[in-house]
Amino acid sequence: MNESVGVRADPVADRIVHLTQLEPLAEERLAGPTWDYVAGGAADEHTLEDNVAGWSRIKLAPHTLVDVSHIDTTTTLLGHALAHPILIAPTARHTAYHPDGEAATIRGAKAAEALYVQSSLGGTGLTEVADAARSADQPWWFQLYIQRDRDWTQELVERAVAAGATGLAVTVDTPTLGARDRDKRDNLGAAAGAFYPILDGAPVLPDATPAHRRIYNPHLSPNITWADLEWLVEISPVPVIPKGILRADDAHRAVDLGAAAVMVSNHGARNLDTVPATVDALPGIVSRVSDRVPVIVDGGIRRGTDVAKALCLGATAVMIGRPVIWGLATYGERGVTHVVEMLRTEFEMAMALLGAPRLRNLGPDLLWANQP
Repeated sequence: MNESVGVRADPVADRIVHLTQLEPLAEERLAGPTWDYVAGGAADEHTLEDNVAGWSRIKLAPHTLVDVSHIDTTTTLLGHALAHPILIAPTARHTAYHPDGEAATIRGAKAAEALYVQSSLGGTGLTEVADAARSADQPWWFQLYIQRDRDWTQELVERAVAAGATGLAVTVDTPTLGARDRDKRDNLGAAAGAFYPILDGAPVLPDATPAHRRIYNPHLSPNITWADLEWLVEISPVPVIPKGILRADDAHRAVDLGAAAVMVSNHGARNLDTVPATVDALPGIVSRVSDRVPVIVDGGIRRGTDVAKALCLGATAVMIGRPVIWGLATYGERGVTHVVEMLRTEFEMAMALLGAPRLRNLGPDLLWANQP
C-alpha cells in the first residue's frame, strides 16, 4: 500500500457523485502490486471489460404516466429484511486497503443498510469480524473456500456460524486461480508472503513447482465436487449459497442438492478469461431456477441502471465488490457507505423513471428488446 497518501475526509464534500470517480483516487492510494490485485482480471481481461460493458448493451423501455411519488426498495432475502437489494460482495484482505480493514467495511455497510459478505481471505480474524458486526448490529454471511482437509473445512464452517454468520456463500468456481498476469509479474501469489487470519492453521501441502509452472493454490481445494456441495448443505445450520454459477444446468443441479440461492458470478473476471459477462449468463439461470430460489448476481455493476436491469432480468439482488474497495481505500468506512448510497440513489431514480415504484414492478417488459 502507498502509505504516503492519506485517507480523505468526506466524499460528499469532495463531490464524489458516481462510483467511477473513486477508481483513480483508489489507484493513487494503492499504487503498485496492491492496485494490480484490485483492478486486475485473468489473462487478456476480455471478460473483465465485458462485465462492465455488458450492462450498457441492455436498453430500457420505461413506462410513463405512473405515480412514482413513493419508491419502495425493500425486499426479503433468505430471512433478512433488507432496505434495498444491493449487497457487499466478499473481497480479500481489506486490511491492505485501510488500517481498520473489514471492521471499517462492516461499519460502512451498516450505515448503508447493506448486507455484508465476509471473505475467507479477509485480513481480519473471525473473532474480530464477529465483534465488529455485533457492535454495529450488522448481519453478515460468510464466503467459504473449501479446503483440502474437509474436517478443517467443517470446523471453519462451525466457527463462522458460531461467530454470527447467517449464510454460507461457498465459492464453487475456483479449484485454482486463473492466469492473473498482473499478480504473476508482481509475485503477489508467493505463498510465503500471503497471510489470511481466517485460514490460519489450515493444513497446506507444500508445492515445489516453480512459480511460472504452478497451477494450484495452497488455500484452494482442486478436488471439490457436487458431493461437497451436498455435504455442506447437510452440515450447515445456515443457508448454503453456491457462488460462481454461470450455467443454467449447474444452477438447477445446485438447487436440487439443497442450495438456498444461487450467486451468478465469474469471480470478478479473475479466473477464466472469455467466459460470459454475468449479465449474459443471468437470464438462462433465472429461467431455470428463479421460481425455486433467489438469484443473486455480481460483476461490473457500476450504475443504478445496472441494478435495475439485473432485477428486470429476474435477479433478486446484486453484489458489488471493487467499488467498495475504492471507497474503503479513499474514505474509509464513510467511503463504503457513500458507494452504496450513490448506487442506491441512482437505482431509486431509475425505478422512478422506469415507472416502477416497487421492486415487483421491475420485469422483462421494461427491457427494450422485449418490446413488440
